[in-house]
Amino acid sequence: LVRGYVVDRISTARAALQPLALAYGIEAVERNGVLHFTNRDGRVDHVLTEASLAHDPERQTPLTLVRAPQADMMGRVQLGYIDAEGDFGTRMSEAALPDDAVHGLGRSEMALSLTRGEGARTVSRWLHEARMAMDTVSFALPPSQNHVKAGDVVSLDTTDHKANYRIDRLETAGLRLAEATRVDQELYLPQRLYEEGASLQPVISPTPVEMLLLDLPLITGDEYPTDPHIATTALPWPGSVALYSSATDAGYILQEVIAKRATVGRLVTPMVSGPLGVWDRQNGVEVQLASGQLQGASQLDVFAGANAIAIGDGTPDNWEIVQFEHATPTAERRFEIRNLLRGQAGTRVFMPSQWPAGSYVVVLNKNVTQFVVPSAFRGLERHYRYGPARRPVGDPSFRHRIAGFKGNGERPHPVHHLIAKEQGQDIVVTWIRGTRKGGDTWAGEVPLAENTEHYRLRVIQDGQIRREVSVSNPSWTYSSSQRAGDVGALAYRIEVQQMSDSYGAGPANGVTVGLGT
Repeated sequence: LVRGYVVDRISTARAALQPLALAYGIEAVERNGVLHFTNRDGRVDHVLTEASLAHDPERQTPLTLVRAPQADMMGRVQLGYIDAEGDFGTRMSEAALPDDAVHGLGRSEMALSLTRGEGARTVSRWLHEARMAMDTVSFALPPSQNHVKAGDVVSLDTTDHKANYRIDRLETAGLRLAEATRVDQELYLPQRLYEEGASLQPVISPTPVEMLLLDLPLITGDEYPTDPHIATTALPWPGSVALYSSATDAGYILQEVIAKRATVGRLVTPMVSGPLGVWDRQNGVEVQLASGQLQGASQLDVFAGANAIAIGDGTPDNWEIVQFEHATPTAERRFEIRNLLRGQAGTRVFMPSQWPAGSYVVVLNKNVTQFVVPSAFRGLERHYRYGPARRPVGDPSFRHRIAGFKGNGERPHPVHHLIAKEQGQDIVVTWIRGTRKGGDTWAGEVPLAENTEHYRLRVIQDGQIRREVSVSNPSWTYSSSQRAGDVGALAYRIEVQQMSDSYGAGPANGVTVGLGT
């Protein structure tokens, strides 16, 4: 039991010293259950002649020479280590034989801090040691040669062979049977390799990332209608940004990795409400960008979808889609945009009387991507954390946000040209249907983009719903008898919403009736 314990400790020590042996040539030799540590220097400890050898009855010759096959030879050696003079990153040193006939590759990694010169010297010595170790020899020694021990370097000086060998194994069984590997003292001489300078990477502290989560309507029609959009930026840009999500503020899973920085900014001057369906040629609005730039486009390009931006307060739902024709630089990353098309993609109902200075501006280009929200989570609030992708989700640079998404890509557009006219004693309400997809066609009526055509009308007076009806055609007659029972002779408002089987009611468009209107 005691001997087994000692052998186990020796094996553990050898395993721990293996990196040191590779890097610095330290030899751990077991002699009678005791470890002896020496440096490999290749110096000859003993000279053995033919007279020093013993005759082994099981061998035909005093020396048995063996050369390993060429296929077992490593022609290239790679060594991974920690850069001691740089930023403590992982480095790889490599050495290769000059001939092309050998294609074997030896690769090793060790948890040691080395300079690049030490790494180069290690792989160079290792490669040449491996080539020399192809030659091994076995022989027998008489008991009188008991001063020769395992780990010693012996010089065999016989008539047929002269070379230096390191004894790797020595077994005493009457005769002393030795197994040795060829060595060369020159391998352990100091190598004149110049030390390369340290490669230091600048330290960039993680900066908070600005991320906007936008639940937008369909812009081109090719987007996934239920998936929200991501616009993210940071100064400096961390290379990539990770978005994690969870039902609670724990147990986060990776939702998305964003590799491209979006063009995000803020309004410098307020943007007041403007006309719909025609060019808004009011005074220009200044936009300050965090990065990137704005560029003007021709009217035909704008009609084809160019220069679309989203202006909002940063919440997922409250965004107005605007297009612009002209963009004039006024300062560094500051532009004045003019000739606007307001309330695009059905967002005219979200145009307030004024977008105040500081409102967010997002350029809707290819750098604004989408991420998947499962249908089971649609409309439910979830927890999101986002920050530099190279940092863990618990890093202080990560930000936390709670948001829910309705899937506004399926939201019906508000109806257009809502008109209430008197026809006799009745009020006839008519409108034109909008569409959320394929509305740019000029080949007749736009597609429905819904399973059925369905509208909800509400008669509202003093904030109270006086009547609610459902119709399947873009018209409705409000009879005088119904009106007398609902609102009397006072003013009221009629609101119309297009319905969707998957989304529900779209934004309402209304008209006020009465009091001279």
